[in-house]
Amino acid sequence: MATVQALYIATEKRGPVSRHPAVKVEAGRGIVGDRRYKRDTPPAEQITLIESERVAAFNREYGLDVEAGVLRRNLVTEGIDLNALEGREFQVGGVRLRGIELCEPCAVVGRLLARPGLSPTEVIRGLMDRGGLRAEILDSGVLREGDVIRADGDNSRSDSA
Repeated sequence: MATVQALYIATEKRGPVSRHPAVKVEAGRGIVGDRRYKRDTPPAEQITLIESERVAAFNREYGLDVEAGVLRRNLVTEGIDLNALEGREFQVGGVRLRGIELCEPCAVVGRLLARPGLSPTEVIRGLMDRGGLRAEILDSGVLREGDVIRADGDNSRSDSA
């Protein structure tokens, strides 16, 4: 069963992220309290998701212990292939979302995770195709840690990416 593992927001651009057990979302606007929340927020900027399994795989490959929240995605999932949801509607708890595009890593994440022996470019390359999904919020409501994620078809993950 696919579930929400964690929820994060950042109140200002490049500001710190904070974890919340629940967040209020508004259709067409985003997550209340997040830096991108405003009237007529573009669909690809309303909410971002990332798979906990892909973060774990990145950590194993590079010998790191990066917390998923450091990657600056709003919703951390477990048990679902987010890449398969690009262009599709899916349900998180009682809220419908639509996958817009893959959320490839940016220079900010590259710099945040760079270490001696691991350049920002290598970080970005290591997270390509596993940086998550940008989604549009179609229903207003509340998202909670532990919410079940449902999509048409079988997008469950049984591997560890």
